[in-house]
Amino acid sequence: MTNTIALITGANKGIGLATAEQLGARGMTVLVGARDAERGRAAQDKLRAGSADARFVPLDVTDAESVEAAAKLVEQEYGRLDVLVNNAGIALGDGARALPSDTTVATLRRVYETNVFGVVAVTNALLPLLRRAPAARIVNVSSEVGSIAVMTDPAGALFALTSVPYPSSKSALNMLTAMYAKELRDTPIKVNAANPGYCATDLNGNNGFRTPEQGAEVSVHLATLPADGPSGLLWGFQMDAGGGYGVLPW
Repeated sequence: MTNTIALITGANKGIGLATAEQLGARGMTVLVGARDAERGRAAQDKLRAGSADARFVPLDVTDAESVEAAAKLVEQEYGRLDVLVNNAGIALGDGARALPSDTTVATLRRVYETNVFGVVAVTNALLPLLRRAPAARIVNVSSEVGSIAVMTDPAGALFALTSVPYPSSKSALNMLTAMYAKELRDTPIKVNAANPGYCATDLNGNNGFRTPEQGAEVSVHLATLPADGPSGLLWGFQMDAGGGYGVLPW
């Protein structure tokens, strides 16, 4: 069999780029999904300079034609897909206090278009190619703020957060992960959600206490699970457990 083919959405910067670097270092062909052509090509060139087999793939997860075109490119050039990392995401909020009562439907729609609907569009478009692989892996980059159990624990570090758009989009993504895992439970494909932890990226004004490289470790672990690895879990950094990696509650 030829080398492993991995597509990462939103791979031109942050955790997505770090994920591409780490998968590339493992010998995978990394397809750099990015909506901005200039940034996508810059990421491709950086990866190649680091000896990775990388290729920029134009991909705006909120645009149906872009998603279809990306799927066709992967099919025509590679014939299958071994790893899909749904990494692209945005975080928006309303009001200075970020309360549920400050939330607007317009902001919810913008966040869900990328964080939820985009994941469905990309996954469904590429699933036929993932089925062609011997044992494909789907990784949905989620967050502990999407865990209802974590967010409602009065003793937890995140209990004070009240913003709706981003956390609820990750809760929806967690459910998507569980449902795709159920659909594919009798196949070699494994589907899991990754919690990279609070990483310093453009998403949060680079205020996170973990690096993009540390966050990428979570996606890479789930993207390279062995045949007896789990499916249908939220796995990654455990802040309330004092750090380290493990399963988080939905």
